[in-house]
Amino acid sequence: MPQALHGGGRYSLACVVEAAIPSPSTGVLHVGPIPLRAYAFMIIIGVLVAIVLTDRRLRARGEPAGLAADAAAWAVPFGIVGARIYHVVTSPDAYFGAHGHPVDALKVWHGGLGIWGGVVGGALGVWLVCRQRGTSLGLFADAAAPGLVLAQAIGRWGNWFNQELYGRPTHLPWAVRITHDPAVPGVSLYHPTFLYESLWDVGVAVALLWVDRHHRLGRGKLFALYVALYTAGRAWIEALRVDEAHRFLGMRLNDWVSIVVFIAAVAALALFRRPVDPPAEPAEAIGPVEHANTPSAADE
Repeated sequence: MPQALHGGGRYSLACVVEAAIPSPSTGVLHVGPIPLRAYAFMIIIGVLVAIVLTDRRLRARGEPAGLAADAAAWAVPFGIVGARIYHVVTSPDAYFGAHGHPVDALKVWHGGLGIWGGVVGGALGVWLVCRQRGTSLGLFADAAAPGLVLAQAIGRWGNWFNQELYGRPTHLPWAVRITHDPAVPGVSLYHPTFLYESLWDVGVAVALLWVDRHHRLGRGKLFALYVALYTAGRAWIEALRVDEAHRFLGMRLNDWVSIVVFIAAVAALALFRRPVDPPAEPAEAIGPVEHANTPSAADE
């Protein structure tokens, strides 16, 4: 047994510092009276990445530059409202339970956004813009899928700053150290589910880009593939979480939602027969497009 460096005493396990991912001491930086919240910054960075990638992919499909940004102007607020409503509806005790405060349902900056409410709300905003511009919603969804899941990967780091939505206790070397009101009293190390989901989302984005480059799917099917892959990962990640959630037949409500949405996405991939878009050109090779209906070289 190694000897201690000081005093020649025996090696003590108390001297061992367990490997772990440290958590930020705060998720807010105050500039004078203005609070700058890391959670919001992660969402903003994710949205910007999604807009840039989606714009490139839309231009490669013959759509006009700027369509992604115009759609985001509607999709982001609609998505945030939808995500918050989903979170509050699926976790009502935190706001309307015995120790809840209803006004906290409006405090989005404290965290708590449900992805499926965000997808539905964002899709409504995108549909309004596509309808106005005469653009196929399926085409837009396929172009947006990789950027959307990358935005989710970035946004998950907001949970790290807020020290929330972590998993069960663990002593794995990549555990996250929770210092603010840990779920289990006296336990500080937990599964970093925010990291698991972020890495999974990056993998989904890479898979979508690869599939889109090498296979021609029916319109809307790349988005369905995104949904299927995302929910497959979300199911096992959700099973690790220890935060309060409604349960139905022994499983968290979000698990049931993931199962239902996964089945619907797989059915769409297997059964739907949609028009197949021509191969997209590299965005760099495309000049300015005057109108969404201007035929591209691939259409000719």
